[in-house]
Amino acid sequence: MKLLSILAAAALSFIFVSASAIPVQSLRTASDDPVFDDNFADPGIFQDEDGTWYAFGTAAKNKQVQVATGESFDGQWNLLGDIDALPHSAAWTTGRHTWAPDVRRARNGKYVMYYSGEVAEDSAHHCIGAAVADAVTGPYIPEEEPFACDLSAGGSIDASGFEDEDGKQYVLYKIDGNSVGNGGSCSNTKQPIVPTPIMLQEVEEDGVTKVGEPVEIFNRSDEDGPLVEAPSLLRTDNGLYILFFSSGCYLEPSYNVNYATSTSLKGPFQRAQRPIIKSGEYTLQAPGGATAVHVGDKVGIAFHADCQQGRCMHTSHTVVDGREVRVLM
Repeated sequence: MKLLSILAAAALSFIFVSASAIPVQSLRTASDDPVFDDNFADPGIFQDEDGTWYAFGTAAKNKQVQVATGESFDGQWNLLGDIDALPHSAAWTTGRHTWAPDVRRARNGKYVMYYSGEVAEDSAHHCIGAAVADAVTGPYIPEEEPFACDLSAGGSIDASGFEDEDGKQYVLYKIDGNSVGNGGSCSNTKQPIVPTPIMLQEVEEDGVTKVGEPVEIFNRSDEDGPLVEAPSLLRTDNGLYILFFSSGCYLEPSYNVNYATSTSLKGPFQRAQRPIIKSGEYTLQAPGGATAVHVGDKVGIAFHADCQQGRCMHTSHTVVDGREVRVLM
């Protein structure tokens, strides 16, 4: 009875004690229903200057990049059904199977979209493209050449933007090594295992022009299974860098939302002891593809999980306690 009273008081007052006192699952206080109940994988989420929230999703419904909007981070979202944010494809892509878009407001005032485009010369691989627009919903005009595309290493996917406290801008992405793997789960659990590093590339104020060479800041380990992917970086007010990523295989229940932390932008990043969200928590199956954002003075994440329609979009607030991040759904 005493523990129940403590939990009730914590829920009413929104005061959270450490994970050593309350199990992680008990911190999940609300529904795990999606905020957008339709196929909207790999959501890249963005709050514009007027306070409106936008989400950009992987190709579906005859659109290369879907757009949804919401009045609040954790309210219901609605598809802008007449909008394809990337209506015209770059010549280096097939114009199909565009993945994991992410939109940021560059320091020059333009909106920049990073996306994974299917490569025309070898459709087994994707590379990172960039596109620019004057309005948040587009239309985005793609750059003629890919932003990152080393096909010998498997190509590149899952780009996301990041602006540090000093105003410098970066793009994170994954080298898609498992696409040239040797078989097994997501083609990369049979020896020799191919690395799938997370790269950090500085860019100029336009969000597109590169500054120097990319730096590897993270890579898979045996506990990740075939890969790490879907990087999203956020810096807390106390100077902690949190790198959210997915590991496991997106086709299997092993897929998850994981994270690592560092006190330096370029690492080393300290891997968390367990994923922040994984299959089997409530009804979630194969959650992944998360984007981290500031929601007021808190950290929020948007991610997808398997649903009847395909992969539906969810949002969740988190609690950051030291180097531990706990999800609140």
